[in-house]
Amino acid sequence: QVQLVESGGGLVQPGGSLRLSCVASGSISSVNIMGWYRQAPGKERTLVAAIMNGGRTNYAESVKGRFTISRDNDNKSANLQMNSLKSEDTAVYYCNYIDTAGHVWGQGTQVTVSS
Repeated sequence: QVQLVESGGGLVQPGGSLRLSCVASGSISSVNIMGWYRQAPGKERTLVAAIMNGGRTNYAESVKGRFTISRDNDNKSANLQMNSLKSEDTAVYYCNYIDTAGHVWGQGTQVTVSS
């Protein structure tokens, strides 16, 4: 069983920055993918960024050049550095962990971009 704990959400002005962190615990596989998704009110949950344990990354077009996903060396945490935030980035952000046994979601953290 894998558990995820997220942190780092909050309120920020347009153009500002936030850093989200997700720490995984439990039966962590040596081969896994960790990522961040987001869901705005009335919209579907969509991928923001993902990173494989080998370091390969994938980003939504809307965040390329502004967001950076990274992993700690222990492969048990994933961080999302969000720069140049826009109002349309406002959403609940969810951490996701995938391995051969299945996938796990974090509880979500609110990111609000507003002046």
